[in-house]
Amino acid sequence: MAPMLAPLRERNYRLWAAADLVSTGGTWMQVLGLNWVVLSVTGSAATMGFTVMAQALPVLLLGGWGGALADRLPARPLLIACQVIRALLALALVFDTGRLWPIYLVAVLSGVISAVEGPSLGRFGSALVSREALGSALALGSVLSSAGRIGGMALGGVLVGLTGPAPLFVINAASYLAVIGALAIMRPGSMRTLAEAPASDRGVRAGLRYVLGQPVVLIVLAMSFVLGSLGRNYQVTMAAMTAGPLHGGPGAYGVLSTVFAVGAVAGGLLLAGTGRATLPALVGAGLVISVLQLFSGLAPNVLGFAALILPIAAGAVILDTIVSTRVQLDTREDMRGRVLAALGMTSSLSGIVGAPLVGWLCDTEGPRGALVLAGVVTTAAAAAGGIALIRVTGRRTQPVAAALGRTLIEQPA
Repeated sequence: MAPMLAPLRERNYRLWAAADLVSTGGTWMQVLGLNWVVLSVTGSAATMGFTVMAQALPVLLLGGWGGALADRLPARPLLIACQVIRALLALALVFDTGRLWPIYLVAVLSGVISAVEGPSLGRFGSALVSREALGSALALGSVLSSAGRIGGMALGGVLVGLTGPAPLFVINAASYLAVIGALAIMRPGSMRTLAEAPASDRGVRAGLRYVLGQPVVLIVLAMSFVLGSLGRNYQVTMAAMTAGPLHGGPGAYGVLSTVFAVGAVAGGLLLAGTGRATLPALVGAGLVISVLQLFSGLAPNVLGFAALILPIAAGAVILDTIVSTRVQLDTREDMRGRVLAALGMTSSLSGIVGAPLVGWLCDTEGPRGALVLAGVVTTAAAAAGGIALIRVTGRRTQPVAAALGRTLIEQPA
């Protein structure tokens, strides 16, 4: 377990991790509250997917400029400003939760903030630990974020039934104070200095040219897009399955969200414990979660659905962490912000395309049909991505399951 604990030796990382735990809990309380507001007002999973799209679109349109700013500007003042704005947006939701347009407006403005904040967060986080500890730091961050999600969803599931969604938005606003406090007391002298590009190579176009010249990164991003759009929109499908064929309510949705978060913690612990984020593990995780998603559409009840959600969440965290690790370790530091912006734009595009599409499939084919159909497509995409990576890297085909098992079980010497 030494690789997992290595990042915690850094005081700045400990502060950052604790703040992220608190803030993530607040964020997922707000997500739960918003999902049930939209679903209760409209009764449509597609409308809930549109809310996700409204938040993702600004990141897609503005992400390139956000990445360029991340590679130029000091991160701490920029991140503090972003947290203040996010807190104000959360408070704005308290005053009107009965109509949709304030929710859409906050979603769009949150997306604008994310376009600037996302690349800066990634670049700043990578400066808190050594390059060798980056993979474990990202995996440990996933564990802590998932733990925050467990707490947030569990508490939110209770509160939304007792008090309505408004207190969830207030708690989320307050949680941003933890991030602001952590940023304020960090020691700049203990941070790693990242390489910076020359003035002539700091623009959006330079970053785009660089990313387009990295075939492995492009394949990884393509896999992330397909699996993210059709295989990761569980905000939509869990709510649709709970309210539809599983015949549950807000409590059941909260339970399923908590189970998903527990699985995410397990996946993060497995990957952080090994410190190995490899391409075979990426392909293996993609195949596993895709096949399980297909079967989740056939689950007879909430318990059966939860049993499949658990390993899906573990594999999803492994996949996401490996994607984030590889696009950072396999690219230049002076392009870090713009590479992370490309990853953020890919995630946003998957939300823009996937959330409304999955919501529409839930409304037309039913939640079960949507999960089965999406599982078939993502399984094919994961297999195609594995073949493409083998061709690009020149590696011989090896059993993916065995490679995934070694990545998750073996401890480094």
